Amino acid sequence: MTQVTALDLPMLDPLPERMAKYFAICEEKLGLIPNVLQAYAFDEEKLNAFSALYNDVMLAESGLTKLEREMIAVAVSAVNRCFYCLVAHGAAVRELSGDPQLGEALVMNYRVADLNARQRAMLDFAVLMTEASYTIEEGDRQGLRNVGFTDRDIWDIAATAGFYNMTNRMASAVDMRPNADYHAKHR
Repeated sequence: MTQVTALDLPMLDPLPERMAKYFAICEEKLGLIPNVLQAYAFDEEKLNAFSALYNDVMLAESGLTKLEREMIAVAVSAVNRCFYCLVAHGAAVRELSGDPQLGEALVMNYRVADLNARQRAMLDFAVLMTEASYTIEEGDRQGLRNVGFTDRDIWDIAATAGFYNMTNRMASAVDMRPNADYHAKHR
């Protein structure tokens, strides 16, 4: 296996049973084990914490679709120039939308993408949160309400943007590399 970060933190060997099952499910569903999971696999507790937060933010019940959450991941990652997340989540946007151009536009500059008012407001808020969260005021939240988001949806937008701001910084700090398979997927 190739090294997935610049740090010398080898995966546990053998993998604990729960971790091995999780990796097997990823392999079955995705055709690969995302390098982000392999990066965290040096410590079972850290992998469990990361996976639990990811599952809550990206897969739990929400007024946001999976595609919308992936769009937030890409827009935030573009601001942060996170190579890992742009490649991995750009592929997810291409897959979920069926639109390779949307995935590419979001990676380059979400403002050029063909977005509806709801999506544009959501990404504007996520990017504002990424670039200058201290400037957010009630008017920014009201702008989201005006295009149909509930207060719970606003929480989920903020949680998704916050999660990717954290993971972008971790991925950049440890030079996490995306799986090569992501580059060609859904183009």
